[in-house]
Amino acid sequence: MEPGLEELMPRLLPVGDCDLAEDFDPTVPPRTPQEYLKRVQIEAARCPDVVVAKIDPRKLKKKPTVNISISGCQPAPEGYSPTLKWQQQQVANFSAVRQSLNKHRNHWQSQHLDSNVTMPKPEDEEGWKKFCLGERVYSEIDALSDNENLGIDYLKVGFPPLLSIVSRMNQATVTSVLEYLISWFGEKKFTPELGRWLYALLACLEKPLLPEAHSLIRQLARRCSEVRALEESKNEEQISALNLIICLVSRYFDQRDLADEPS
Repeated sequence: MEPGLEELMPRLLPVGDCDLAEDFDPTVPPRTPQEYLKRVQIEAARCPDVVVAKIDPRKLKKKPTVNISISGCQPAPEGYSPTLKWQQQQVANFSAVRQSLNKHRNHWQSQHLDSNVTMPKPEDEEGWKKFCLGERVYSEIDALSDNENLGIDYLKVGFPPLLSIVSRMNQATVTSVLEYLISWFGEKKFTPELGRWLYALLACLEKPLLPEAHSLIRQLARRCSEVRALEESKNEEQISALNLIICLVSRYFDQRDLADEPS
């Protein structure tokens, strides 16, 4: 380091006058504290004054979103609040599903997928939405044609969360797909296809939760409570499905401030 720079930049790792061996070689591991500090100073002096980061602009296509809402869930419609016993039973059932999935994960990973199953790449948001929900839900087509009723076309109705599929998804993929579906649900209606996949992805989510997953499931529970509160037809099956997701997020994943309190 130049003498002038040393005057402007006080040493954070001062090295007093010490007798370093004549054969001191900064390229070999230090043998004493003095040699270590001297080596750090030498490396720092070689650092450029300005460093420019190389950023791939393709990774900046998606604008980051930050959810700062701290509000809880909206209460269930009158007469539809789940009992504590029901919630405890759902948590027990869910725990058993998770244990079974973890126990047999290697077996299901080894099973061959059908030839018509092509899992999208983790970063393919639109591909995953169509894969899980199907073209019919994704494109908001209300009814199937007569020809489509003759057999199941998974490209149109979506692939179910088969164990052979979800067992192949690592935690990064699970979190990404969960984010894609929650984002879709934020502007669309709740469907059975969506409910099945949300349940399966929650079953695959490992504890303790990463911060991103923690934020996502809280966002999911709030959205379920919003849709439930706006349910005009009071469809018991749909309200029960929404109650279930809120229950799992709040009581299994320990987000108790979002839990439905029994009336």
